[in-house]
Amino acid sequence: MIDFRNTNTLWGSILAETLQRLGLTTAVICPGSRSAPLTIAFAQNNQIETIPILDERSASFFALGIAKKSGLPTALICTSGTAAANFYPAIIEARESRIPLLIFTADRPPELRDCHAGQAIDQVKMYGNYLNWQVELAIPSAEIAMLGYLRQTLMYAWDRSQFPTPGPVHLNIPFRDPLVPISDIAVEALETQFDSEDFFAGLEPIVVAETSTPPRLRGGERDTLKKWQQCSRGIIIAGVAQPQFAEKYCSAIGQMSKLLNWPVLAEGLSPLRNYAQLNPHLISTYDLILRNRELADKLTPEIAIQIGDLPTSKELRNWLDKAQPKRYIIDPSHHNFDPLHGKTIHLRTSPENLATILTLVPPLSKGGLGGVLTSPSHEYLQLWRNTETQVRQTIDQKLSTINNIIEPKVSWLLSQILPPATPIFIANSMPVRDVEFFWKPNNLEIKPFVNRGANGIDGTLSTALGVAHRNQSSILLTGDLALLHDTNGFLITNKFVGHLTIILINNNGGGIFEMLPVAKFDPPFEEFFATPQHINFAQLCATYGVEHQIIDDWEQLKEKLVSLPNNGIRVLELQTDRRADAKWRQDNLSKFAKGL
Repeated sequence: MIDFRNTNTLWGSILAETLQRLGLTTAVICPGSRSAPLTIAFAQNNQIETIPILDERSASFFALGIAKKSGLPTALICTSGTAAANFYPAIIEARESRIPLLIFTADRPPELRDCHAGQAIDQVKMYGNYLNWQVELAIPSAEIAMLGYLRQTLMYAWDRSQFPTPGPVHLNIPFRDPLVPISDIAVEALETQFDSEDFFAGLEPIVVAETSTPPRLRGGERDTLKKWQQCSRGIIIAGVAQPQFAEKYCSAIGQMSKLLNWPVLAEGLSPLRNYAQLNPHLISTYDLILRNRELADKLTPEIAIQIGDLPTSKELRNWLDKAQPKRYIIDPSHHNFDPLHGKTIHLRTSPENLATILTLVPPLSKGGLGGVLTSPSHEYLQLWRNTETQVRQTIDQKLSTINNIIEPKVSWLLSQILPPATPIFIANSMPVRDVEFFWKPNNLEIKPFVNRGANGIDGTLSTALGVAHRNQSSILLTGDLALLHDTNGFLITNKFVGHLTIILINNNGGGIFEMLPVAKFDPPFEEFFATPQHINFAQLCATYGVEHQIIDDWEQLKEKLVSLPNNGIRVLELQTDRRADAKWRQDNLSKFAKGL
């Protein structure tokens, strides 16, 4: 409904209505006076879920989580001044991880800037290069032509948040008084001249297609694919990924693997390990295998196909850097995914399209595709598969016999006991690394989510709540510092719809730093790097009315996770020994593939 009470209400309601017709479903709004016309407009639009959140940083990561889950832009709204600055970390993450966000910052009009009017800072281009597009809108005007300008600018902003690469878009919106819906007779009179159906004619949701038309094969591509077919020492590397259609994504990579008879080194932060039935050549223990230098040399590839970002593994990166195989990076975006600066060619397409293209290339006449694994051309693949089997068995035997609570076993156990299709947000630092080391291939179709664009710990809880909001009951796997860095996320509790179980690994400090050389230098290590906080999480949870329980043994954890509640937030705290767990990793990671 268009609100003709005054110029600002008209402007705000056109904005909200246009976005709703384009497909916007959610707006996250922070309190403030200058943004009142936007807040009122979104609150009155009953087709958009409007969620008020006090803390801007928390709100922005919550919106990021919702957009990660849906694949659609989420609107994020705040008042003028430093409120907008608190969006910056989430905007950086959205840009780096290619998540669509629409940021609307209300502002003072030009005559109230640079004159100490209060709550006025320079908001134009304040997010620098971390945006797909940015613009300052004109001062609101109750003219049909200017309303058309607003509508078309919003349509362009919606497009730019998704194409050609998803990311954040910023619209800075100056408002003059009155900011509240005081009636203006001149604007009210405009209602009789306004034809809503005509004004919004042609506006319809723009949906990213699940499938695309099968591509035609060009000559150069055909030559490249023939080279792949002729190579018996090729690998596919599947890095961090959060595809909207996980099964299609995993199926495409599995199809590529089977057509080429190449192994797939699958990062734990991609869905591939959770769709293991789609890929007979899945390798989950590559980081541990490559710690065996003799094996690493034998497994040196000639060609590597890299899907999206490289995995987290430093062992893998060092191995690739040393081997310098011909590398093809597969991702439809315009980003550069080669931090190693190797012999790399970016193919700007999706794995789904590439798998389709591969099927158009006739297989080699003999000894090529589809051959038995005992032929010489498959010895390389067989070495990967045999080694994976042996290392996986060693890991499983080792971890299954450990009765005391240690961090590495948490990820291993979760990969086997979570309910099917559970969304899990994995915090940065040690949790993402333990997932890469120990997450076991399964057929549970678990959906991993991460903030691996900028790899920060800020916004961990809020992003996880955004992923879980109106979703299947979800999990957050986090350390204590990442959770403490975002405890204002608990303020979302009264607006959160759904369930989130927080598996809190409390080792009283930064466990990741125990794995780094700086751990040997204390002082200043403990105080300035590990930074223990000595927080009683039971009391913290009580403050926010969040359920809390200490987990003392693995059976108790299994009982809590075999089926998840439907609503609310709960914390399951596992208290661990930071130094002992770091020593366990240092003692064991290099041994799993030893002697093979």
